[in-house]
Amino acid sequence: MQWTPPLSHSSLTSLSSARSAPAQSASTSLREAAGKPPTAAAANTRTPSRRRPAAAASAAGLSRAGDLCRTVGTRVMSSRLTREHVRRQDQNENGGRLAGGGSNPVAKFTVSGGVEGTFEAELFMDQMPITASNFIDLAKSGFYDGIHFHRVIDNFMLQFGCPYAKDPRSPRAGTGGPLPGTTFEISGEAEPTPITRNPRDGCIPDEFTAKLSNEPGTLSMANTGQPNSGGSQFFINTVHNRYLDWFDNMSPSRHPVFGKIVSGMDVIHEIEKCETNNRDCPVNPIKMEKIEIST
Repeated sequence: MQWTPPLSHSSLTSLSSARSAPAQSASTSLREAAGKPPTAAAANTRTPSRRRPAAAASAAGLSRAGDLCRTVGTRVMSSRLTREHVRRQDQNENGGRLAGGGSNPVAKFTVSGGVEGTFEAELFMDQMPITASNFIDLAKSGFYDGIHFHRVIDNFMLQFGCPYAKDPRSPRAGTGGPLPGTTFEISGEAEPTPITRNPRDGCIPDEFTAKLSNEPGTLSMANTGQPNSGGSQFFINTVHNRYLDWFDNMSPSRHPVFGKIVSGMDVIHEIEKCETNNRDCPVNPIKMEKIEIST
C-alpha cells in the first residue's frame, strides 16, 4: 500500500466522493483530481493527499494513501510505553524537557543530482519522542542514504523515505518502509524505552499528542490513512497544509509533524520547483547522500 499525504488546495474535489471510494488509493485520487491518469503503482502507495477542503465541502482526504507505511494493526506499544508517553505529554504541557536533558537534535540533509545542497531540520524530540526517535534510528543506520525524492508537487510538499526509491525510476517507489520487527529506542532517555516496529510491515504507533500544524518547512509523517501506518516515509510541507493536521476535522487526513527546517529553505524551494513527470517524480533524480544527526 502506498504512503501519501492528500491532495492540495490547487486541485479541489468533493470530500464525499473521496470517501465513497475507500478502495481507491490516495495516489489515484491525487492524479485524478489534478486531471492526470492514475499510475500503475497508485494502488499500493503511501502519500499525502493533495486535496484541500474549501469553505463549503470540498477537498482533501488522505486519499492518496500511498507513500507511508502499510495498513497495520499495531499492538507493539507496551504498557510501559503507554505510561512513558503520558509522562512526556504531561512534561510538554508543563514546559518540561527531555528526560535526559539538553536541546532537540538537528538533522543535516545532503542532497545531490537534480538539486545539490544541504538543509537542516530540528527534530521535535521533546514533543514527538516516538516519531523523532524512529527517524533518528533510521538516519543513523544509513537507511535513508542513497534514496531519491519520489514525489514532488509544487505548492504542496516533497515526499521522501521509501527504500524502493534508491532506484529513482522504480514503480514501487512510495510503497516501502522499514524492515518488519526491527527495534529502536526513545532517544535521550535516562532509561531507554524500546519500541518494536510492526512485525508484519515495519510500521510504528501513531503519535497524536502534540498539536503541531503542517506549516511551511515542517516534516510530517506520511501514512496510508489507516491507524498506525507510518514507517520511514515523510514529507516536507512547502505551504501551510493545515487540513493534513491530525487534530483538524476538515478532512480525514491525520499526518503528525515531528520536525521543522531551520536552515536551507532555499534548497527545499529549489527541489519544489524541479521538473517532474506524470507520476510527480523529478525528471532529474534528486538523491539523499546522507543524513547526519547532531544533538
